[in-house]
Amino acid sequence: MYHLTVIYGQPDDPKAFDEYYATQHLSLVKKIPGLVRFTAGKCESLDDTPPASYLIAQLTFDSKEACGSALGSSEGQAAAADVANFATGGATMLFSAETTTIP
Repeated sequence: MYHLTVIYGQPDDPKAFDEYYATQHLSLVKKIPGLVRFTAGKCESLDDTPPASYLIAQLTFDSKEACGSALGSSEGQAAAADVANFATGGATMLFSAETTTIP
């Protein structure tokens, strides 16, 4: 499996981020061809201090090639371009191959 992990920084307006992400952005993500799995979660800290990041999303594909094709598709390009519409705290994209699994 191959992963695209998106780390979103703290937005200027968390409520507006959440609303847009849920009602607009996710509908674009769901259209990305070859997407095998999608997970997302808001960041937390163990000691209740504000976390450095706001939300982490992980998109899973069968392979690096499948990820590249998906992101190069019109649907992938639309989802990537949409990030600027709501991610006022910035977004970092990381790519990784899954190599270790602990049952």
